[in-house]
Amino acid sequence: MTKLSFGAHPYLLGFDQLERLVERTAKGSDAYPPYNIEQRGEDAFRITLAVAGFREEDLAITLEDRALVIRGRQSEEEGERLYLHRGIAARAFQRSFVLAEGVEVAGATIENGLLHVDLSRAQPETVVQTIPIERK
Repeated sequence: MTKLSFGAHPYLLGFDQLERLVERTAKGSDAYPPYNIEQRGEDAFRITLAVAGFREEDLAITLEDRALVIRGRQSEEEGERLYLHRGIAARAFQRSFVLAEGVEVAGATIENGLLHVDLSRAQPETVVQTIPIERK
């Protein structure tokens, strides 16, 4: 007996990439930095990351093949500091979120050590197309 994968099911034509997306999101990731995801309306979302200590120029937000990738790397400070205790995390990070088809990045803001990335989902138009049948 052969097990059909999700993407190979006969009624789900062209959905083979969905299985790869699910596998990509299921991979474990670091818990740093902590984040929230909010629904801010029927078709609006906000991802908020705690990025205390990071400046705007230390952060990069890119969209790579339906994946929203947020990276942070603090620049080296001029002059050496002597820490007696260093409890504030200053390590680099990369956090990825896979976006559904039709979800787009509306903008990003940084405020009080929190990076907000706003997302919106456009409602697709219903298109009815008639396919002509040719005689051979």
